[in-house]
Amino acid sequence: MKIIITADGDTLESEVDQRFGRAKKFILYETEDSSFSVIDNRQNLDSPQGAGIQAGQNVVNSGAKVVITGNCGPKAFTVLKEAGIKVFTGAKGKVSEAVTAYQEGKLTEANGANVEGHWM
Repeated sequence: MKIIITADGDTLESEVDQRFGRAKKFILYETEDSSFSVIDNRQNLDSPQGAGIQAGQNVVNSGAKVVITGNCGPKAFTVLKEAGIKVFTGAKGKVSEAVTAYQEGKLTEANGANVEGHWM
């Protein structure tokens, strides 16, 4: 299964980015073989609006079934939930630690956005 973890860098040792829509990178992790690839989210870093929606659509297009992040706003959460993607918020530390916590059932699925949307 493919999962997306928001990250501030290109490796499993990168820190989990606390923002979903404006995360620097997405780590696309394959649980079947522990492989991963990096999806650049740079186009949304300075977007005046719609960053969460666009980032959510990028995740949908990636084929991921799960998102692990620090925080997720309402518009991004809606895009992800409508696509059947489970969202886990509150992740901290390294991407590898977040993956392990997910695999061990230590993360709780979010039932809604945990931050307000960002307006500029």
